[in-house]
Amino acid sequence: MTDATKPLPQMSGCVCEQGGTSFTEFEIQEVGCDESQGRFAEVTLNLCRTCGRTWLCYLVEYEAFSRSGRWARGLIGANYAKAMTPDSAVAHLNGLEWYLYGGSYFDGISGRRSGAMQWGP
Repeated sequence: MTDATKPLPQMSGCVCEQGGTSFTEFEIQEVGCDESQGRFAEVTLNLCRTCGRTWLCYLVEYEAFSRSGRWARGLIGANYAKAMTPDSAVAHLNGLEWYLYGGSYFDGISGRRSGAMQWGP
């Protein structure tokens, strides 16, 4: 079975596992701005108010390009969260079995995926 055909893990059913979950469902802690490759992406840790899990969130938008906004949100362990830096966020998300994604780049659709995200314009 290739990585592309591996089944994604079962989800617990918490509201935080839905791509369209409102930001009000989380306590948000700023990690910083990832300036890698000119992205200037916002990196945050989002603690779910319902189940207590921590998610790493990465958000980028390119002002010169319409419909370029995209985000990814993936689970992160407490020890990794404490050591997270803005420039290591993409590598963490790309290494996960699955993460949530969405934004105008995807025509407002959100969902669950695995593999590397396209972060350039």
